[in-house]
Amino acid sequence: MNAINPTETQAIDITMQEVAAPAQDLILVPLSQLRPSKRNVRKTAGQSIDALAASIARVGLLQNLTVTLARDGEHYEVVAGGRRLAALKLLAKTRRLPKDWEVPCLLVLDTNARTVSLTENVQREAMHPADQFEAFAALVMEGRPIEDIAADFSVTPLVVQRRLKLANVSPRLLDDYRADAVNLDQLMALAITDDHTAQEAAFYEAPEWQRQPHALRDRLTEREIDASHALVRFVGLNAYEAAGGGIRRDLFAQDDTGVYVVDATLLETLVREKLDSHAATVKTEGWAWVDATPAATYADLQTFQRAPRERRNPTKRESDRMEKLETKMQAIGEALDIALDDEDEEKADALQEEGDRVGEQLQALEDRLLDYSPNVKAAAGAIVTLDRQGQIVVHRGLMREAEARALRTLERLRQGLSGENDENGDGEDADQPKPASMSDRLAQRLSAHRTAALQIELARNPQAALAAVVHGMVQAVMPVGRFCHHNVPLEIRLIVQDRLASLAPDWPESPAALALAELQQAMGETLPQDSAELFAVLLATSQDELLRLMAVCAAMTVDAITPRATPLQPGMELAQAVGLDMAAWWQPTAEGYFQHISKAMILEAVGEFAPDHVSRLEKLKKAEIASEAGRLVDGTGWMPAIFRAQASQDAATETETNTEEAVDVVAA
Repeated sequence: MNAINPTETQAIDITMQEVAAPAQDLILVPLSQLRPSKRNVRKTAGQSIDALAASIARVGLLQNLTVTLARDGEHYEVVAGGRRLAALKLLAKTRRLPKDWEVPCLLVLDTNARTVSLTENVQREAMHPADQFEAFAALVMEGRPIEDIAADFSVTPLVVQRRLKLANVSPRLLDDYRADAVNLDQLMALAITDDHTAQEAAFYEAPEWQRQPHALRDRLTEREIDASHALVRFVGLNAYEAAGGGIRRDLFAQDDTGVYVVDATLLETLVREKLDSHAATVKTEGWAWVDATPAATYADLQTFQRAPRERRNPTKRESDRMEKLETKMQAIGEALDIALDDEDEEKADALQEEGDRVGEQLQALEDRLLDYSPNVKAAAGAIVTLDRQGQIVVHRGLMREAEARALRTLERLRQGLSGENDENGDGEDADQPKPASMSDRLAQRLSAHRTAALQIELARNPQAALAAVVHGMVQAVMPVGRFCHHNVPLEIRLIVQDRLASLAPDWPESPAALALAELQQAMGETLPQDSAELFAVLLATSQDELLRLMAVCAAMTVDAITPRATPLQPGMELAQAVGLDMAAWWQPTAEGYFQHISKAMILEAVGEFAPDHVSRLEKLKKAEIASEAGRLVDGTGWMPAIFRAQASQDAATETETNTEEAVDVVAA
């Protein structure tokens, strides 16, 4: 593209002989007599004219203009140096240069104007960036302040500092950069340290596929802690530096990123001191013990049982406020369902965030109504820890197995001595796991899968099925008010449940649905189609076989669909009777769960089953986060909070049994 044909070469040679030899062709022309020429081959603007004008004002005009005499015989047209002319005119306009300032110009023949203009632009070779880096460093070595250098070249001081940083990279790496064996992004990543040995080791000892800029940067900072880490946020960068901690800054990082804490030991000490101070404050609330730890995973907290809390009745003001928030949550849920149907991800995320905020307000009001009794605090404890944002989180009311057993034993003994009855149950309901905010539609979808799991489990448990059928019959025919009507999701009129597919599109292929269909087909193959024949066959069938057949039929009527996202799901008693384990029948996936909740909820879930990946996922888009969460959750056994309530109920029942045994021992 830049090739010059023989005719142009000959013309250039003649021109150079004509314009270079006679010294009188270099003339001084008043600025007011200079004007742009249409024969200037450079048409596209380059560097800012303002920046060039500032440079000329500081260091002067370093290169003359090339001109031809205009036809009027008074003016000169600039055929090479149009940007310099524009910068000089700008200086004159702003009165930083006289209008008649004499400009050094090279006068060429009119016939050679275009060729000379082309020659000046084509034959120019740009300076290699590595040479530029070293030139900036040489200026600093000569004593030039960074601010002056920045002003001379119309750049910011940060740009100068970055070029100086690159000039300080290992000479071997700079040579390879000149030879195109190292690219600029890699060079910037390696410049995070001034240690040439470390730079060369990070690059040359790594295989080529591990030489991406981020991999090089991670290798050089592997013993340091990013300032965005929860521990640094908790202590505060200023407090860390005030304590004598050193930091490293990546000059090439964007925004406020690229700051690293180099003294991990000091940081851990500061974290421990601050956590211990807060733990001491929590201890004054009356807890038997308070532990402080920077991180407490979901698995760690699962080793504890939750102490019961007592709930007071809300005031009228509190009731009104809670009612308004619940109404608002309902409206947000309906709007969210519409946004999800329309696949409007941006609107859905905004509604989800608004729903989260309203849900937090509602939960805060509910939490105010709950508190632990002094007896509970005397037996239970708390853990003070940090979330992934570096904020303090206090998990109160935690009991080890022995503490929970002792507390329940004392409570039973107290009730026995006072003759009191626990009219409100065991007080566990207030502390059941609460699901994160989710849309009612997703809650219905998940409860459809739970219904399917209940159906197959009930079909495999004739004893529980018989109890459920009799339970429904007794409530239907016995005098009203004689029995307490619990919410057992069984229609004695044998209304077959047929709405699961409409609520959960993936239900037909679910393990529970397939297992029940297989069992139903196997049982149905042996039965005649005629009603009279069917009755005769059933009369001749053994009682065990009838019970198994009844269990399958009863299972088809199970309806445990929840209308809203609440922690207490229908059919808790039935689920406990059949030992329902949702992990055996349903697994959270990107398509079935994570894509239907907000980005914040996904990250919160990942923080429970794969906390080391949260920081990486925070930088991705929601669809990518959902996909990664679906991959990471596989094999962890993690379940959404809406399914964890059953596990907590089972644990409470087991503890209750152990407590009764302990009471018997004490009584003996």
